[in-house]
Amino acid sequence: MEDKLVRTAGLKKKIFTPREIAYCESKHRPALHFAARFAAKEAFLKAMGTGWSGGHRFDEIEIVNNDLGKPELFVHGKVLEFCRVHGVTGMQGSLSHIKELAKAVVVLEAEVLK
Repeated sequence: MEDKLVRTAGLKKKIFTPREIAYCESKHRPALHFAARFAAKEAFLKAMGTGWSGGHRFDEIEIVNNDLGKPELFVHGKVLEFCRVHGVTGMQGSLSHIKELAKAVVVLEAEVLK
């Protein structure tokens, strides 16, 4: 992640929101935090079942830690529209990173109609 962000001009602003950039850059090893958020955005798109189809963008998914450090997910634009149309009522995420590895899990919750 660190190499990609350094080598590709504008990539950071294309993938991450200003709040995410500020958070990650405030850390000792920013690339680990960027990588975990990137993994969460990918996991979110996979949980939607659509991937990038439909014009969904990475910067429409935002991961911000609350005061206790728990990652909270916020959506904007076409991703927000998708969630409204498909009855998404909750979003849960877990991010983890060690040394040079980052991973994330995202669960989208929706009311099941009988």
